[in-house]
Amino acid sequence: MINLDYSEHPVRAVSCVNNDLFILSVERNGMEFIPGDCVAIYTEHDKSRPYSIASGSNENELRFVIRMMDGGEVSPWLMSRKPGDILRITPPFGWFRPGQDIGEAPFIFLATGTGIAPFIAYMNTFERPPAACLYGVRQEEDAIGFSELRNFCPIRLAVSREKTEHHHGRLTELLPELPQHENMHYYCCGLESMVNEVSEWLQQNGVALSRIHREVFFHG
Repeated sequence: MINLDYSEHPVRAVSCVNNDLFILSVERNGMEFIPGDCVAIYTEHDKSRPYSIASGSNENELRFVIRMMDGGEVSPWLMSRKPGDILRITPPFGWFRPGQDIGEAPFIFLATGTGIAPFIAYMNTFERPPAACLYGVRQEEDAIGFSELRNFCPIRLAVSREKTEHHHGRLTELLPELPQHENMHYYCCGLESMVNEVSEWLQQNGVALSRIHREVFFHG
């Protein structure tokens, strides 16, 4: 069944970061959203995938951090869009609310790959920074928004496939370095394996499940 509840948004730009990672920018056209929200974007053949909004809630454009998957039904098509092309986008949805609805409690962001998108949206909307951010990528050039995040909050970058000045390995290897607080909330976004591993580690170290917030990203 095709979801007919959508609005049309002209493409502003497709900015390629490397061979398979790109930032899609489209006209906002008055869409209201909260950092953490996702939308579904349709192709001309009525295939769709959900993508988390990476722009701030007061900006006049919508941005998405997307990894192009070989054989995917949506991401290769989106990567080939040109300025002025029209995209059909559903209203925002979701319940992931990084740094929100927790009062004055401290919080931490943990992301892999394109899972950084909702945290960039938070950074571009709110002034209160997280106590820390762990960001895992395959190679350093995949680290979208890293410079801006580094100016916003304490952050550690984990690079798994090349040796750089940053931690060489997986994000989960940095978990023991996280600041401790009895009321700390943890927002995890990215690959399911990371989200599950972080959740298990936190619970084994006494963190209540109610303070672990999860958003799993899939590609296609």
